[in-house]
Amino acid sequence: MSKKIVIIGNSAAGISTAETLRKFDKDCTIAVFTDENYGCYSRCLLSYLLAGDIPEEKLIYRKEEFYAENKIELIRNKKIIRIDHKKKRIVAEDKTQFEYDFLVLANGASSKMPEIKGIQKNGVFGFRTIEDAKNILKLLPVSDTACIMGGGLIGLKAAYSLKKRGLEVKVVVKSPQVLSQMLDEKSAKFFKQRLTENGIDIITGSEVAEILGNGDVKAVRLDIGKVIACQIVIVGKGVSPNIKLVKDTEIKTKQGILTNEYMLTNIPEIYAAGDIAETFDVSINETSVNALWPVAVEQGKVVGSNISGQNLKYDGSIGMNSVEFFGLPVISLGITRSKEPLEELTRQDAKNQTYKKLLIRNNLLVGAILFGRINNSGVFLNLIREKIDISRIKDKLLNPGFAYPHTIELNQERDITYV
Repeated sequence: MSKKIVIIGNSAAGISTAETLRKFDKDCTIAVFTDENYGCYSRCLLSYLLAGDIPEEKLIYRKEEFYAENKIELIRNKKIIRIDHKKKRIVAEDKTQFEYDFLVLANGASSKMPEIKGIQKNGVFGFRTIEDAKNILKLLPVSDTACIMGGGLIGLKAAYSLKKRGLEVKVVVKSPQVLSQMLDEKSAKFFKQRLTENGIDIITGSEVAEILGNGDVKAVRLDIGKVIACQIVIVGKGVSPNIKLVKDTEIKTKQGILTNEYMLTNIPEIYAAGDIAETFDVSINETSVNALWPVAVEQGKVVGSNISGQNLKYDGSIGMNSVEFFGLPVISLGITRSKEPLEELTRQDAKNQTYKKLLIRNNLLVGAILFGRINNSGVFLNLIREKIDISRIKDKLLNPGFAYPHTIELNQERDITYV
Protein backbone atom coordinates (compact mmCIF):
# COMPACT_ATOMS: atom_id res chain seq x y z
CA MET A 1 0.00 0.00 0.00
CA SER A 2 1.34 3.44 -0.93
CA LYS A 3 2.26 5.88 1.82
CA LYS A 4 -0.06 8.81 2.54
CA ILE A 5 1.88 12.04 3.15
CA VAL A 6 0.18 15.20 4.37
CA ILE A 7 2.06 18.51 4.13
CA ILE A 8 0.72 21.56 5.95
CA GLY A 9 2.13 24.57 4.13
CA ASN A 10 2.43 25.45 0.44
CA SER A 11 5.56 27.58 0.40
CA ALA A 12 9.29 26.83 0.01
CA ALA A 13 9.61 24.03 2.58
CA GLY A 14 6.34 22.30 1.70
CA ILE A 15 6.93 22.39 -2.05
CA SER A 16 10.55 21.25 -1.66
CA THR A 17 9.36 18.33 0.44
CA ALA A 18 6.72 17.37 -2.12
CA GLU A 19 9.15 17.59 -5.05
CA THR A 20 11.72 15.45 -3.28
CA LEU A 21 9.12 12.88 -2.26
CA ARG A 22 7.94 12.51 -5.83
CA LYS A 23 11.51 12.16 -7.05
CA PHE A 24 12.07 9.10 -4.86
CA ASP A 25 8.54 7.70 -4.64
CA LYS A 26 6.26 7.67 -7.67
CA ASP A 27 3.39 5.94 -5.88
CA CYS A 28 2.88 7.75 -2.55
CA THR A 29 -0.08 10.10 -2.21
CA ILE A 30 0.81 13.70 -1.42
CA ALA A 31 -1.68 16.25 -0.13
CA VAL A 32 -0.60 19.85 0.46
CA PHE A 33 -2.81 22.09 2.61
CA THR A 34 -2.82 25.88 2.58
CA ASP A 35 -5.12 28.39 4.24
CA GLU A 36 -4.60 30.75 1.28
CA ASN A 37 -6.37 30.80 -2.07
CA TYR A 38 -3.14 30.80 -4.08
CA GLY A 39 -0.61 28.37 -5.46
CA CYS A 40 2.99 28.59 -4.34
CA TYR A 41 4.45 32.09 -4.66
CA SER A 42 7.66 33.76 -3.54
CA ARG A 43 7.20 35.85 -0.40
CA CYS A 44 10.69 37.25 -1.01
CA LEU A 45 9.32 39.23 -3.96
CA LEU A 46 6.31 40.84 -2.25
CA SER A 47 8.12 44.14 -1.76
CA TYR A 48 8.80 44.31 -5.51
CA LEU A 49 5.09 43.82 -6.18
CA LEU A 50 4.24 46.56 -3.69
CA ALA A 51 6.82 48.88 -5.26
CA GLY A 52 5.39 48.31 -8.73
CA ASP A 53 8.59 46.73 -10.01
CA ILE A 54 6.97 43.42 -11.02
CA PRO A 55 3.44 42.21 -11.87
CA GLU A 56 1.64 39.67 -9.71
CA GLU A 57 2.37 36.77 -12.07
CA LYS A 58 6.10 37.18 -11.44
CA LEU A 59 5.53 36.04 -7.85
CA ILE A 60 4.59 32.54 -8.97
CA TYR A 61 7.11 29.95 -7.75
CA ARG A 62 5.36 26.85 -9.08
CA LYS A 63 2.66 27.03 -11.76
CA GLU A 64 -0.70 25.28 -11.52
CA GLU A 65 0.35 22.46 -13.80
CA PHE A 66 3.20 21.60 -11.42
CA TYR A 67 0.75 20.01 -8.99
CA ALA A 68 -0.98 17.91 -11.65
CA GLU A 69 2.27 16.82 -13.29
CA ASN A 70 3.64 15.61 -9.94
CA LYS A 71 0.34 14.09 -8.76
CA ILE A 72 0.20 16.47 -5.79
CA GLU A 73 -3.23 17.35 -4.42
CA LEU A 74 -3.33 21.04 -3.45
CA ILE A 75 -6.10 21.79 -0.98
CA ARG A 76 -6.65 25.56 -0.74
CA ASN A 77 -8.51 27.66 1.84
CA LYS A 78 -8.22 24.89 4.41
CA LYS A 79 -6.93 26.00 7.78
CA ILE A 80 -5.68 23.11 9.90
CA ILE A 81 -6.29 23.73 13.61
CA ARG A 82 -5.55 20.42 15.34
CA ILE A 83 -3.24 17.42 15.12
CA ASP A 84 -4.18 14.06 16.63
CA HIS A 85 -0.87 12.23 16.38
CA LYS A 86 -2.13 9.14 18.18
CA LYS A 87 -4.79 8.55 15.52
CA LYS A 88 -2.53 10.04 12.84
CA ARG A 89 -4.99 12.58 11.54
CA ILE A 90 -5.37 16.34 11.23
CA VAL A 91 -8.51 18.42 11.75
CA ALA A 92 -9.45 21.53 9.80
CA GLU A 93 -11.35 24.58 11.00
CA ASP A 94 -14.44 23.35 9.12
CA LYS A 95 -14.26 20.06 11.09
CA THR A 96 -13.11 17.95 8.15
CA GLN A 97 -10.46 15.36 9.01
CA PHE A 98 -7.59 13.86 7.05
CA GLU A 99 -5.48 10.82 7.88
CA TYR A 100 -1.77 10.47 7.22
CA ASP A 101 1.12 8.02 7.44
CA PHE A 102 3.64 10.86 7.56
CA LEU A 103 2.93 14.48 8.48
CA VAL A 104 5.11 17.44 7.48
CA LEU A 105 4.69 20.71 9.35
CA ALA A 106 5.77 23.42 6.92
CA ASN A 107 3.21 26.04 7.89
CA GLY A 108 5.74 28.83 8.31
CA ALA A 109 5.36 31.96 10.36
CA SER A 110 3.03 34.95 10.71
CA SER A 111 3.53 38.67 11.23
CA LYS A 112 3.88 39.72 14.86
CA MET A 113 0.93 42.00 15.59
CA PRO A 114 1.31 44.09 18.77
CA GLU A 115 -1.56 44.37 21.24
CA ILE A 116 -2.20 48.09 21.02
CA LYS A 117 -5.39 50.09 20.82
CA GLY A 118 -6.68 50.43 17.26
CA ILE A 119 -4.66 47.57 15.79
CA GLN A 120 -7.84 46.14 14.19
CA LYS A 121 -8.69 49.28 12.21
CA ASN A 122 -9.01 49.26 8.44
CA GLY A 123 -5.69 50.24 6.95
CA VAL A 124 -3.49 48.23 9.36
CA PHE A 125 -1.57 45.42 7.66
CA GLY A 126 1.07 42.83 8.22
CA PHE A 127 3.42 42.32 5.29
CA ARG A 128 3.70 38.57 4.90
CA THR A 129 1.25 37.39 2.26
CA ILE A 130 0.19 38.27 -1.25
CA GLU A 131 -3.17 39.25 0.20
CA ASP A 132 -1.42 41.78 2.47
CA ALA A 133 0.32 43.35 -0.52
CA LYS A 134 -2.84 43.47 -2.66
CA ASN A 135 -4.87 45.06 0.14
CA ILE A 136 -2.19 47.71 0.69
CA LEU A 137 -2.20 48.46 -3.05
CA LYS A 138 -5.97 49.06 -2.95
CA LEU A 139 -5.45 51.94 -0.50
CA LEU A 140 -2.72 53.70 -2.47
CA PRO A 141 -5.09 55.91 -4.52
CA VAL A 142 -6.55 57.44 -1.32
CA SER A 143 -3.34 57.59 0.71
CA ASP A 144 -0.51 60.08 0.96
CA THR A 145 1.30 58.93 4.12
CA ALA A 146 2.24 55.51 5.51
CA CYS A 147 3.56 54.69 8.96
CA ILE A 148 5.77 51.63 9.30
CA MET A 149 6.01 49.99 12.72
CA GLY A 150 9.46 48.42 13.00
CA GLY A 151 12.87 48.98 11.46
CA GLY A 152 13.74 45.39 10.54
CA LEU A 153 13.93 43.94 7.04
CA ILE A 154 10.16 43.58 6.66
CA GLY A 155 9.45 47.13 7.74
CA LEU A 156 12.18 48.71 5.65
CA LYS A 157 11.23 46.75 2.53
CA ALA A 158 7.66 48.02 2.91
CA ALA A 159 8.95 51.56 3.50
CA TYR A 160 11.15 51.45 0.42
CA SER A 161 8.30 50.10 -1.72
CA LEU A 162 5.80 52.75 -0.64
CA LYS A 163 8.35 55.51 -1.08
CA LYS A 164 8.79 54.33 -4.67
CA ARG A 165 5.02 54.62 -5.02
CA GLY A 166 5.26 58.31 -4.07
CA LEU A 167 3.95 58.17 -0.51
CA GLU A 168 5.43 60.02 2.44
CA VAL A 169 6.85 57.31 4.70
CA LYS A 170 7.52 57.40 8.44
CA VAL A 171 9.34 54.47 10.07
CA VAL A 172 8.94 54.16 13.84
CA VAL A 173 11.63 52.06 15.50
CA LYS A 174 11.62 51.15 19.19
CA SER A 175 15.36 50.40 19.29
CA PRO A 176 18.06 53.07 18.82
CA GLN A 177 18.85 51.82 15.30
CA VAL A 178 17.40 50.20 12.19
CA LEU A 179 18.07 46.54 11.36
CA SER A 180 19.07 45.81 14.95
CA GLN A 181 19.11 42.04 14.36
CA MET A 182 21.32 42.38 11.29
CA LEU A 183 23.70 45.33 11.71
CA ASP A 184 25.90 46.82 14.40
CA GLU A 185 25.54 50.42 15.54
CA LYS A 186 28.04 51.86 13.06
CA SER A 187 26.71 50.18 9.91
CA ALA A 188 23.12 50.90 10.97
CA LYS A 189 24.00 54.59 11.22
CA PHE A 190 25.29 54.57 7.64
CA PHE A 191 22.18 52.75 6.48
CA LYS A 192 19.82 55.16 8.22
CA GLN A 193 21.63 58.06 6.56
CA ARG A 194 21.04 56.58 3.10
CA LEU A 195 17.34 56.08 3.84
CA THR A 196 16.82 59.61 5.15
CA GLU A 197 18.76 61.08 2.21
CA ASN A 198 16.18 59.42 -0.02
CA GLY A 199 13.18 60.81 1.81
CA ILE A 200 12.27 58.09 4.32
CA ASP A 201 11.78 59.57 7.79
CA ILE A 202 13.24 57.32 10.53
CA ILE A 203 12.08 57.87 14.11
CA THR A 204 14.19 55.79 16.52
CA GLY A 205 13.77 55.20 20.25
CA SER A 206 9.97 55.34 20.06
CA GLU A 207 6.98 53.15 19.22
CA VAL A 208 3.35 53.41 18.22
CA ALA A 209 1.13 53.43 21.31
CA GLU A 210 -2.25 53.81 19.59
CA ILE A 211 -3.75 53.80 16.10
CA LEU A 212 -6.34 56.55 15.68
CA GLY A 213 -9.43 56.82 13.48
CA ASN A 214 -13.11 55.95 13.28
CA GLY A 215 -12.95 52.55 11.62
CA ASP A 216 -10.30 53.64 9.12
CA VAL A 217 -6.77 54.67 10.05
CA LYS A 218 -6.35 58.43 10.35
CA ALA A 219 -3.17 58.73 12.44
CA VAL A 220 -0.90 57.04 14.97
CA ARG A 221 0.06 58.30 18.41
CA LEU A 222 3.58 57.56 19.55
CA ASP A 223 4.57 56.76 23.14
CA ILE A 224 6.24 60.19 23.29
CA GLY A 225 2.89 61.84 22.55
CA LYS A 226 3.57 62.81 18.94
CA VAL A 227 0.71 62.23 16.47
CA ILE A 228 1.46 61.32 12.85
CA ALA A 229 -1.34 61.59 10.31
CA CYS A 230 -1.43 58.60 7.95
CA GLN A 231 -3.83 56.36 6.06
CA ILE A 232 -1.76 53.16 6.00
CA VAL A 233 -0.02 51.38 8.90
CA ILE A 234 2.23 48.42 8.17
CA VAL A 235 3.43 46.26 11.03
CA GLY A 236 6.97 45.13 10.30
CA LYS A 237 8.04 43.90 13.71
CA GLY A 238 9.19 40.47 12.64
CA VAL A 239 7.44 37.12 12.42
CA SER A 240 6.55 34.31 14.82
CA PRO A 241 6.61 30.60 13.90
CA ASN A 242 3.08 29.19 13.65
CA ILE A 243 3.50 26.79 16.57
CA LYS A 244 -0.01 27.40 17.91
CA LEU A 245 -1.09 24.41 15.81
CA VAL A 246 0.91 22.03 18.04
CA LYS A 247 0.21 23.77 21.35
CA ASP A 248 -2.05 20.99 22.64
CA THR A 249 0.14 18.13 21.41
CA GLU A 250 3.24 16.41 22.71
CA ILE A 251 5.36 17.95 19.96
CA LYS A 252 8.24 19.82 21.58
CA THR A 253 8.81 23.49 20.85
CA LYS A 254 11.01 26.39 21.92
CA GLN A 255 11.03 29.33 19.54
CA GLY A 256 9.89 26.94 16.80
CA ILE A 257 9.23 23.20 16.52
CA LEU A 258 12.32 21.30 17.62
CA THR A 259 13.74 18.76 15.21
CA ASN A 260 16.69 16.39 15.19
CA GLU A 261 19.35 16.13 12.47
CA TYR A 262 16.86 14.28 10.25
CA MET A 263 14.26 17.11 10.59
CA LEU A 264 12.11 14.73 12.63
CA THR A 265 10.19 16.02 15.65
CA ASN A 266 10.02 14.06 18.91
CA ILE A 267 6.91 12.33 17.55
CA PRO A 268 7.56 9.51 15.04
CA GLU A 269 6.33 10.17 11.48
CA ILE A 270 6.00 13.94 12.10
CA TYR A 271 8.59 16.22 10.49
CA ALA A 272 9.00 20.00 10.44
CA ALA A 273 10.75 22.26 7.94
CA GLY A 274 11.05 25.91 7.02
CA ASP A 275 10.19 28.97 9.09
CA ILE A 276 8.46 26.87 11.74
CA ALA A 277 11.39 24.52 12.37
CA GLU A 278 14.05 25.10 15.02
CA THR A 279 17.27 23.40 13.95
CA PHE A 280 21.00 23.53 14.66
CA ASP A 281 22.66 26.87 13.88
CA VAL A 282 26.30 26.42 12.90
CA SER A 283 27.49 29.87 13.96
CA ILE A 284 25.98 29.95 17.47
CA ASN A 285 26.30 26.20 18.17
CA GLU A 286 22.72 25.87 19.38
CA THR A 287 19.23 25.61 17.94
CA SER A 288 17.58 28.53 16.20
CA VAL A 289 14.92 29.39 13.63
CA ASN A 290 16.55 30.77 10.49
CA ALA A 291 13.58 31.92 8.42
CA LEU A 292 15.23 32.03 5.01
CA TRP A 293 13.93 30.76 1.67
CA PRO A 294 17.04 28.69 0.71
CA VAL A 295 17.14 27.20 4.22
CA ALA A 296 13.49 26.14 3.89
CA VAL A 297 14.18 24.56 0.49
CA GLU A 298 17.15 22.59 1.84
CA GLN A 299 15.21 21.40 4.89
CA GLY A 300 12.33 20.31 2.66
CA LYS A 301 14.75 18.21 0.60
CA VAL A 302 15.97 16.52 3.77
CA VAL A 303 12.42 15.78 4.92
CA GLY A 304 11.33 14.42 1.55
CA SER A 305 14.44 12.27 1.32
CA ASN A 306 14.00 10.80 4.79
CA ILE A 307 10.32 9.98 4.39
CA SER A 308 11.45 8.14 1.26
CA GLY A 309 13.96 6.13 3.30
CA GLN A 310 17.17 7.96 2.32
CA ASN A 311 18.44 8.55 5.89
CA LEU A 312 19.79 12.01 5.06
CA LYS A 313 21.19 14.29 7.79
CA TYR A 314 20.71 18.06 7.88
CA ASP A 315 24.00 19.84 8.57
CA GLY A 316 22.40 22.94 10.07
CA SER A 317 22.01 26.49 8.86
CA ILE A 318 23.55 29.91 9.35
CA GLY A 319 21.55 33.06 9.95
CA MET A 320 22.06 35.49 7.08
CA ASN A 321 20.32 38.45 5.52
CA SER A 322 20.94 40.69 2.56
CA VAL A 323 19.22 43.75 1.19
CA GLU A 324 19.88 46.68 -1.12
CA PHE A 325 18.15 50.05 -0.87
CA PHE A 326 18.91 53.05 -3.07
CA GLY A 327 22.00 51.40 -4.53
CA LEU A 328 23.52 50.49 -1.16
CA PRO A 329 23.92 46.71 -0.58
CA VAL A 330 24.49 45.07 2.78
CA ILE A 331 24.80 41.46 3.92
CA SER A 332 25.14 39.91 7.35
CA LEU A 333 26.29 36.37 8.13
CA GLY A 334 26.12 34.42 11.36
CA ILE A 335 26.60 36.37 14.58
CA THR A 336 26.51 40.15 14.18
CA ARG A 337 25.77 41.21 17.76
CA SER A 338 26.94 39.13 20.70
CA LYS A 339 26.77 39.32 24.48
CA GLU A 340 29.90 37.20 24.76
CA PRO A 341 33.31 38.81 24.15
CA LEU A 342 34.38 38.10 20.59
CA GLU A 343 37.40 39.24 18.66
CA GLU A 344 36.40 41.92 16.14
CA LEU A 345 38.11 43.04 12.96
CA THR A 346 36.78 46.14 11.21
CA ARG A 347 37.64 48.24 8.18
CA GLN A 348 35.84 51.40 7.08
CA ASP A 349 36.16 53.48 3.91
CA ALA A 350 34.02 56.58 4.39
CA LYS A 351 34.83 57.93 0.94
CA ASN A 352 33.52 54.83 -0.86
CA GLN A 353 30.85 54.13 1.80
CA THR A 354 32.09 50.65 2.61
CA TYR A 355 32.36 48.92 5.97
CA LYS A 356 33.41 45.42 6.97
CA LYS A 357 33.22 43.76 10.35
CA LEU A 358 34.25 40.20 11.19
CA LEU A 359 33.57 38.42 14.47
CA ILE A 360 35.94 35.67 15.57
CA ARG A 361 35.86 33.11 18.37
CA ASN A 362 38.97 31.04 19.07
CA ASN A 363 40.34 31.66 15.55
CA LEU A 364 37.04 30.62 13.95
CA LEU A 365 35.00 33.12 11.96
CA VAL A 366 31.46 33.20 13.40
CA GLY A 367 29.98 36.36 11.90
CA ALA A 368 30.38 39.10 9.31
CA ILE A 369 28.83 42.39 8.20
CA LEU A 370 29.64 43.58 4.68
CA PHE A 371 28.34 47.04 3.84
CA GLY A 372 28.59 48.79 0.49
CA ARG A 373 30.93 46.18 -0.99
CA ILE A 374 29.71 42.62 -0.50
CA ASN A 375 31.83 40.60 -2.90
CA ASN A 376 33.42 37.44 -1.48
CA SER A 377 30.56 37.04 0.99
CA GLY A 378 30.42 33.39 -0.13
CA VAL A 379 34.02 32.88 1.01
CA PHE A 380 33.22 34.25 4.46
CA LEU A 381 30.05 32.14 4.62
CA ASN A 382 31.97 28.93 3.98
CA LEU A 383 34.67 29.82 6.48
CA ILE A 384 31.89 30.07 9.05
CA ARG A 385 30.06 26.93 7.91
CA GLU A 386 33.16 24.72 7.75
CA LYS A 387 34.62 26.08 11.00
CA ILE A 388 38.07 26.57 9.49
CA ASP A 389 40.95 27.87 11.61
CA ILE A 390 41.71 31.29 10.11
CA SER A 391 44.72 32.17 12.30
CA ARG A 392 47.15 31.96 9.36
CA ILE A 393 45.16 34.38 7.18
CA LYS A 394 43.56 36.61 9.79
CA ASP A 395 45.67 39.59 8.73
CA LYS A 396 44.40 39.26 5.13
CA LEU A 397 40.66 38.93 5.75
CA LEU A 398 39.85 42.64 5.51
CA ASN A 399 42.20 43.46 2.67
CA PRO A 400 40.43 44.79 -0.46
CA GLY A 401 41.98 41.99 -2.51
CA PHE A 402 41.02 39.13 -0.16
CA ALA A 403 39.44 36.26 -2.09
CA TYR A 404 39.15 32.48 -2.33
CA PRO A 405 42.83 31.87 -3.32
CA HIS A 406 43.94 33.15 0.09
CA THR A 407 42.08 30.24 1.72
CA ILE A 408 43.56 27.47 -0.42
CA GLU A 409 46.40 26.79 2.02
CA LEU A 410 43.85 26.11 4.74
CA ASN A 411 41.97 23.56 2.65
CA GLN A 412 44.59 21.38 1.02
CA GLU A 413 43.10 18.33 2.69
CA ARG A 414 39.47 19.44 2.50
CA ASP A 415 37.01 19.47 -0.35
CA ILE A 416 35.16 22.75 0.07
CA THR A 417 33.18 24.57 -2.62
CA TYR A 418 32.84 28.33 -2.35
CA VAL A 419 29.79 30.15 -3.70
